Amino acid sequence: MSESTPTRPDPIRLGYVGLGNIGGPMAGSLAAWRGGLTVFDLSSEAIAKVVEKGAAAAGSLADLAASADIIGICVLDDAQVRTVVAGPDGLLSEARPGTIITVHSTIAPETAAELAEQCAAREVTLLDAPISGGAMGAASGRLAIMVGGPREAYEKLKEPFALTADMLVHAGPEVGSGTRMKLARNLLHFISFTATTEAARLAEAAGIDIAKLGKVVRHSDAVTGGPGAIMLRDTTAPVAADDPWYGILTGVRTLGEKDLTLALALGEELGVDLPLGQLALRNLAAGLGVPHLEGEPA
Repeated sequence: MSESTPTRPDPIRLGYVGLGNIGGPMAGSLAAWRGGLTVFDLSSEAIAKVVEKGAAAAGSLADLAASADIIGICVLDDAQVRTVVAGPDGLLSEARPGTIITVHSTIAPETAAELAEQCAAREVTLLDAPISGGAMGAASGRLAIMVGGPREAYEKLKEPFALTADMLVHAGPEVGSGTRMKLARNLLHFISFTATTEAARLAEAAGIDIAKLGKVVRHSDAVTGGPGAIMLRDTTAPVAADDPWYGILTGVRTLGEKDLTLALALGEELGVDLPLGQLALRNLAAGLGVPHLEGEPA
């Protein structure tokens, strides 16, 4: 008598709602998933582009929910996410127990938590899973996805989401953790953009080709890691003098304060206001965790 062959579980079926500049390319990558992908969008043209890559089209949110185990959402804002998840004929109207919904839109952490509670009442798990990398990252499959919610549900995303992201991070066990991480990341992003405009004004006033400066910035950030290079510790508390990082960060402080002082002097000479530069000089030492001791020259 031959032994029976063990039954293999059916592969996870994917669903995706919202096929815009980021959601469209992201869904396009997920269309290669062996369990299949079903998509929904109000734009028939957007749907057609993903269907060409192998996805199936759902006629409604309810139809999509009935045919998917993990459903991604990438729509405009909180109101649209609420409508997609819990509105009339939304995903919850047909989602089966055990379904996982991942919200890739950047919404308020509280919105994600509220929707997660509504989903839990139907034995559906909602995770907030905002993305970083933009349309370029989505098109190249190099997104970073920050997931908030139960670890068990996060683990189920790893294999399928590897098609569209080369970094998947569990931001924390609470729904909303992913969004909080994304907001901190974007705080850095857009403050950096604002600082870039300040640096560009200084360079322009000094007769420097701004485009060439931009090439230098991109080159050196690719080598050093840019602002993320100093995110080395698991706390923002002051660094003890016997901590191995103390010497490194005091070195950063010394170099930073010297260069900021020189840049501010150049700005004063050229009549360019550099408020972020002044703020950086004032806050760098304490921000690094190595504030100047009383009586120590800044």
